[in-house]
Amino acid sequence: MKVAITGSSGLVGSALKDKLRSQGNEVVTFVRSNASGQSGKFLWNPEAGTIDTAGFAGVNAVINLAGESIAAKRWTAEQKIKIRDSRVKGTTLLAQTIAKLESRPEVLVSASAIGFYGDRGDEVLTENSAPGKGFLADVCQQWERSSEAAEASGVRVVRARLGVVLSKDGGALQKMLPIFKLGGGGVIGSGKQYMSWIALDDVVNALIFAVTNKSVSGAMNVVAPNSVRNSEFTEALGHALHRPAVLPLPAFAAQLIMGEMADQLLLASAYVEPLALTGNKFEFEYPNLAGALLHALGKTS
Repeated sequence: MKVAITGSSGLVGSALKDKLRSQGNEVVTFVRSNASGQSGKFLWNPEAGTIDTAGFAGVNAVINLAGESIAAKRWTAEQKIKIRDSRVKGTTLLAQTIAKLESRPEVLVSASAIGFYGDRGDEVLTENSAPGKGFLADVCQQWERSSEAAEASGVRVVRARLGVVLSKDGGALQKMLPIFKLGGGGVIGSGKQYMSWIALDDVVNALIFAVTNKSVSGAMNVVAPNSVRNSEFTEALGHALHRPAVLPLPAFAAQLIMGEMADQLLLASAYVEPLALTGNKFEFEYPNLAGALLHALGKTS
């Protein structure tokens, strides 16, 4: 199988690229920097609306993971535009290009996020749940609609709504580790908000599953089947690190530090179930939080 990936240098993209190649697949990547003379790398520029269509030759599947980091910087008006445009423009360019190809890939798996659902309290959310409200929910809706041109051309499209990815090498867990290792971790806000998490290995496996399983299409929640409250997560992380997790971060303090980002990333509650995966008999390697954290921290074989 030949797979093209955007966002291949990110946390998920790097792991996905390695896994695909270890399985004997050919991987090509679309990159923003000069790819001249580099085998398997093709240039694209979503802002300019340009892409090297030679990168699609013989490709069976495209996996789109490109996008500005959600949590890298405070959400100024300018940063919000970057977050939105990096997703919408890139996905639109890919989808429209794929639709015009004479020989199209069989499937486009395009990343989205469970931010699609917004802050929903204790409501159980599935792929059929309505979108929420707020900046992230709006971005995710635009992001998902951006793949419609490929779908209209007959390409199977999977919109992978990723939850909190657990890895010590990136994402939310990497940011939390220094605090927890010093014994300074604790619940955020009330601690009652649900966190829908997933091990990095299961993210990679789920994306490959979406490529190879023709019965999967449309929205696909990429989360473990056991969402937990923030209080449960912090307790489990403290236990995995053999550190106390008793110093809370009040909601007002999180809002002072992070602004609007705190409300939608730290304090929002989303109890998400992965019905598209479990309904198609996908098997999670790390369905439970304790095991997933130990694995992410390198404490298990």
